Amino acid sequence: MLQPNGVDHNSTTTNGTSGNSAYDVYADYLIVGTGPAGASLACFLTQHGLTGLIVSSAPGSADTPRAHITNMAALDCLRDIGLDTECYQLGTTGDSMVHTRWSNSFAGEEYARIYSWGNDPRRKGDYELASPSEPLDLPQTLLEPILMRYATLNGFQVRWDTTFVSVTQDEGEDGGVTTTLLDKVTNQQFRVRSRYLFGADGARSEIVKQVGIPLIRRPGQGFAINILMEADMAHLMDSRMGNLHWILTPDKQHPDFAWIGCIRMVKPWHEWLCIIFPEATAERKARTPEEYMDRVREFIGDDSIDIKIKGISTWAINETAAEYYSKGRVHCLGDAVHRHPPNHGLGSNTCIQDAHNLAWKVAYVHKGLASPRILDSYSEERQPVGLDVVTMANASLRNHKEIWRVLGNLEPTVEQRVAVVKELNEDSPAGRKRRADLQEALRMINREEHGLGIEMNQRYTSSAVYKADQGDAPVFTTDALENYHPTTYPGARVPHVWLNHAVPGKPISTLDLAGKGHFTLFTGIGGQGWKEAAKKISAETGIEIKAYTIGYRQDYEDMYLDWTKIRDVDESGCVLVRPDYFVAWRSQKWQEESASMLKLVMDSVLSRSTKAVPVS
Repeated sequence: MLQPNGVDHNSTTTNGTSGNSAYDVYADYLIVGTGPAGASLACFLTQHGLTGLIVSSAPGSADTPRAHITNMAALDCLRDIGLDTECYQLGTTGDSMVHTRWSNSFAGEEYARIYSWGNDPRRKGDYELASPSEPLDLPQTLLEPILMRYATLNGFQVRWDTTFVSVTQDEGEDGGVTTTLLDKVTNQQFRVRSRYLFGADGARSEIVKQVGIPLIRRPGQGFAINILMEADMAHLMDSRMGNLHWILTPDKQHPDFAWIGCIRMVKPWHEWLCIIFPEATAERKARTPEEYMDRVREFIGDDSIDIKIKGISTWAINETAAEYYSKGRVHCLGDAVHRHPPNHGLGSNTCIQDAHNLAWKVAYVHKGLASPRILDSYSEERQPVGLDVVTMANASLRNHKEIWRVLGNLEPTVEQRVAVVKELNEDSPAGRKRRADLQEALRMINREEHGLGIEMNQRYTSSAVYKADQGDAPVFTTDALENYHPTTYPGARVPHVWLNHAVPGKPISTLDLAGKGHFTLFTGIGGQGWKEAAKKISAETGIEIKAYTIGYRQDYEDMYLDWTKIRDVDESGCVLVRPDYFVAWRSQKWQEESASMLKLVMDSVLSRSTKAVPVS
């Protein structure tokens, strides 16, 4: 809730007099950045009844598509607050995402194609079993307004054209944060007092820099240019369905600033983003639309199509991650702490999951249900995920460069490049070797396009997960990048399983029973004691634990016996799930001491216990 300067119920630095106040505005929570990270954090905080102020240095939401693939893990988070429905209404699914292609021009000869985003017939079942959601192409220009509308309708106030200037923090758990902001419209600075500051201010984060969070910087891979354009290509799409079209032109001379292109669908089939990769030696400088137009026309390869360039922007291909995400009462998320190319489509998705992890912990501290120490687990859990994403996205871009090599694009002259391409159809040892190289390169890219594992296999180790009595974690039996490995081992995402009632109705996912701001306990026949224990703890502490029995003629029927196969505990055991869908703890069976153990675990997970409990 925003308040003018005056009494700050948390601060001792404000005297309540307008002229001498240590701040100008009070807001419980201040978020800097209205991209997928900041906007989704505001949404998730409002789920718990928390509000505040969100600011952006921009005059409005994203004006270029930027991130676009929204994966199932992120959509599950948005499903938690009911926003997935609107996302599906505005986004694009199905055949429009079916392929990734490589060709000499969009309309011309094709070198290769692979299935993408769960559309491979051999992989569709893996995706359907992993989540109640399905992958979606939702450009950032459409996603951000959905998030911001929800946040502002539910209590957050927004200030555009407002830039972060500085932040100071009080010492101790009972302190606060004073942030100085600049209103770019009036050119006036003002100070906001808040419980916490959330830095979601993007890849050039001033907050990360100012609070002194160190960055792991690996050598970048240059820069790229985004060209947003109108071009009606519907007549080409029947045989070219897909949303990523890589354009390689080894047979043509090209300017050093426009070497290789990737044409990406924004709105089928008239709005596109042409991503241009320059040569490594190209100078990064502004160029006119006219300088790009000839090359864009070559990439499209159909002179009958009218092209209108709507915007041009340049971005760095980073391989950078923060060493940790929090410092004192400042918590950073999104591109501020993990910066990488768009390969795997993990950018906005990781941002949304950062926010989903952080929001419930902040809310539980706000309501006195958890100790502020639980906020340490945010960085402990999400930093390893962000570092993995940064590493994998850059590795995948390097895999793309292998395709560029196989198709001749790394050769210095047109003659040499054409000779390499001709080799692909030769009945010779060199031809067979090059075809085998292309097949292997495509196999590696298929790991990116169907990287279900890197989307869903997060494994948390922190104080907010109780593993002390669990033994060793299960090992991955197949490729952990490609394949999702569902498990109820603490620290993993609770598996999605469809449930129903004895008299069948609309199926419901285990994820839909979980989330919603509360803890969830799943048990089965013989586990009635867990439900009674959960009810007692809820009554005594105010911590809501919703308990359900799954099994024959229980609260929910195990429709296909999938829960039986995947729960990893006995029927009378339990699986305790946090508000962010992650397993906090599990117990093999109900025993005499189980009720007291559940209370101990809850105290440990919420950092309510003064006694140290091992986290691994």
